[in-house]
Amino acid sequence: MTRLMHRKGGASRRGFTLVELMFSMLIFGIIMTGALSFLSLQNEGFRKGMDRMSSLQTLRYVLGSLETGVQTAGTNMVSGQPELVVADEGVLAFNADYASNIENDFFAVYYDPDAPAGQVTALRTAVTIPLTSFQYPDTAYTTAGGTRAPAELLIFYFTPDTSTSRTDDFALYRQVNDADPEVVARNILRTESEPFFRYFRDSDVALDSIPDSSLPLYHSAAIHLGAADTGQAALIDSIRAVRISVTATNGKEGELERTAQLTRIIRMPNVGFGTLEMCGGPPILGTAIAADVVDLGGGEYAVNLGWGQAVDEAAGEQDVVRYVIYRRAPQDGWGDPYLSIPAGEASYTYQDAAVTQTDVWIYGLAAQDCTPRLSEIAFTGNVTINPAT
Repeated sequence: MTRLMHRKGGASRRGFTLVELMFSMLIFGIIMTGALSFLSLQNEGFRKGMDRMSSLQTLRYVLGSLETGVQTAGTNMVSGQPELVVADEGVLAFNADYASNIENDFFAVYYDPDAPAGQVTALRTAVTIPLTSFQYPDTAYTTAGGTRAPAELLIFYFTPDTSTSRTDDFALYRQVNDADPEVVARNILRTESEPFFRYFRDSDVALDSIPDSSLPLYHSAAIHLGAADTGQAALIDSIRAVRISVTATNGKEGELERTAQLTRIIRMPNVGFGTLEMCGGPPILGTAIAADVVDLGGGEYAVNLGWGQAVDEAAGEQDVVRYVIYRRAPQDGWGDPYLSIPAGEASYTYQDAAVTQTDVWIYGLAAQDCTPRLSEIAFTGNVTINPAT
């Protein structure tokens, strides 16, 4: 009896046979093969999705930058300043008061306190437009008060990308005035035979495409201010929209390449209205600007500025919308405005604390109307920050 129970207990602990073990391993192998194949497909799908996302992201950069910039073309121009400067299949250059580094400057489209002074007003000296031999400007664009026009030159252009091994890809660059161009996007291809930029003018029915054979179009002051705005100048003046056609790639070639296409028409709502010559007559200032040095203690100084209402704010045409403050060293000329103050007060004060005890400044004041046109500049004498030094 005891022996039987012992044998039964031993039989209950019997392991797998070789056949059973091999069959189990076969089943496990089939399952793992399927699982790995599924993971491989998932990984491949994820990679393809990321490649396509990379292409779409490139298109977003291209469209976002172009829409943001092109729609501002023609804003806050001075008389005679062309809205569009160059229109070509790969280059678009235009004037716009795109950005200002002056607080309360509500004529500019964007306020950027960090924008360099040379990128918030009209060009000082002529530059060659990229991919062309055309130089702009050929005249100085100034306000009625004699300061530089507030609209800067913006340039977008597509050029072959020399940083890759491909010979058919392009990069989109953005340039402001004579500053170094900045890369907006890479891995851009042409969309079949379409140019990157195609231009349109208004017609009685819809937008009418300007023939490619008419390009490139240039706009110089000599043409724009001529007796008759005809020919090339009239054609570039008639442009009201531009169509963008680009294909973005993930930067790979062959079977690994993924592309996405974009075609979008961007209208220029500020182009074609012409420059308002006056908001009545030029604003009359008729008030002086006072400057007093203040010792803040601890070796710190400030200049308190004060002035009253302009003649054309309190009475007259009553069209003054802001006051523009200038600051320069005695040996310099009047450059870009230092700041602006909105109109609407009985009197005005401003404390300039961005001075040091060794500074000597001359401050200027001008009134600006809705054109915008500036009055003549009223200015102080030499303001020595610490007379004791």
